[in-house]
Amino acid sequence: MIVDFQHHFTPRELVKDDVSGGKLILNYDKWGAPSYTNHELLFDLDAHIAMMDRSGIDVAMLSCAAGMCVDVERSRLINDRAKKTERDYPRRFIGTAHADPLGGKDAFTELARCKHELNFPGVVIQSEVHGKMLDDPALNPFWEECQRLGLFVFIHPALALVNGQYYDADDLARSVGREFSLIVGTIRLINGGVLDRFPALKIQIAHLSGGMASMLGRIRSYQGKEFWGTKGNEMHGRLPKRDFDYYVNERLVFDTAGFCGAISSVKSSLVELPAKRIVFGSDYPQEIRDPEAVRKFVSDIRALGKDGGSILEGNVGHLLPSEPARAA
Repeated sequence: MIVDFQHHFTPRELVKDDVSGGKLILNYDKWGAPSYTNHELLFDLDAHIAMMDRSGIDVAMLSCAAGMCVDVERSRLINDRAKKTERDYPRRFIGTAHADPLGGKDAFTELARCKHELNFPGVVIQSEVHGKMLDDPALNPFWEECQRLGLFVFIHPALALVNGQYYDADDLARSVGREFSLIVGTIRLINGGVLDRFPALKIQIAHLSGGMASMLGRIRSYQGKEFWGTKGNEMHGRLPKRDFDYYVNERLVFDTAGFCGAISSVKSSLVELPAKRIVFGSDYPQEIRDPEAVRKFVSDIRALGKDGGSILEGNVGHLLPSEPARAA
């Protein structure tokens, strides 16, 4: 069974722009950088099903960019719409919880509702949360609650970057800035001790961790704190309890979304990231909108042989240990 772990939708009532007739409406962040594109495919779920059927995708995990780290009222609306979609299209979609990690008691109540009433297996947040990095102590209650509830955490790249003013041309925030944010977030989750403090926490990092594989040689080197002169420094001398690669190989899960269907990005990541820790993600209908492009991406991954089979189907249980039986 193929599960698309990064598949986006937006409830129709939240798309305020006129997107009829195939229009694309680009929104910009506070720095003036392109941020998010609204179009009718976001809420045309019949088109999603047609794409999935054409590509051989059995189930898609629904996440909504308009609901990542937002207030409880909007979170609740999106969660309810995701559950309605599950019911309208039986066995084809699974909802992802939306709740603000820093939203306090009300947000945690919504998180519990998503787990116990809506039966969602995971929650989506961004790689930067209201200007805070993922290892900020303010996020500890959220990590603890997700571990307690047994919800995996899907970390999507931040849609508006903290230092977005430096990406003021060439659509740099979306093309590379978000990927840099994912790499930084991954390192901070490890070196900042989040994975050590919460040993049962499951985390899915989008976009093959921003293409981190090409940087791993350099990242490993800078774990040598004595060599680089940072040993003993409170922030720059931090180290996790175990070797950096342990967390890459055993604790984190990475998805294949974010590279617009380019199989070359998956192949290059497999040099460093183990196939056993990678799950399929399409990023439909944002970075890929053409159903044929998704079909080809699935086919190209399948052509990787044993590794491709693991990515497409074999690793689903990392994040959905009980869901395949429900969805199949």
